[in-house]
Amino acid sequence: MAVAAGFARVIWETLGNIPPAQLAAFVTGGLVLNFAPGQDVVFASACGVQGGPRAGALAGFGVGMGALCHVLMATVGLGAIVAAHPEALRLIRWAGAFYLLWLAWKSWTAGPVQLSVRAAVRPWTIVRRGMLSNLLNPKPVLFLLAFLPQFTRLAYGPIWQQILGLGLIFVVTGTIVTMGYGVVAGYLGQMLGRHMRVLNRVAAVMFAGLALRLVAR
Repeated sequence: MAVAAGFARVIWETLGNIPPAQLAAFVTGGLVLNFAPGQDVVFASACGVQGGPRAGALAGFGVGMGALCHVLMATVGLGAIVAAHPEALRLIRWAGAFYLLWLAWKSWTAGPVQLSVRAAVRPWTIVRRGMLSNLLNPKPVLFLLAFLPQFTRLAYGPIWQQILGLGLIFVVTGTIVTMGYGVVAGYLGQMLGRHMRVLNRVAAVMFAGLALRLVAR
């Protein structure tokens, strides 16, 4: 615990070396990107529509855990290695597309059960789905490598500490926003709970659309 506290203090001190105006610009830019409806937002919204506010929030949290893994990989340099090998990115992209198509098939073939029953899916299952959806999307790898270094300077401290600190900020804000989208979509889904079969089909179309978007890049 003491080691973790000390490590957190070091990261906090490194972030403190970044000028407030530059840090504010980073947070603002990150929030703009977070609010833009991308794959993560659509995924959490689809889970919310299908399973309710709780499912949408859990999916958003899972997406955040996936983003955290991407940040850690960028910090240790693995992200750069993956980005330098197009075949690795292509493999990740297709794996993600097949996973989303599998979710689309499950949603399309689901029976017209009540929303409360759908929401009874184990929390870890929903979190895992959100995490996999993010991890199997190669876009965050390239994004983090392009976005985070723009706000780092050698004068502020070790670059890896800056990338980790800024990345954690981006993950926290992104997770909150994505969970918010999932919760709102969940409440909208509850309002239409009597049309569960339609909601399942809507979620299936959203998952399939994400899969097509991945392979079309």
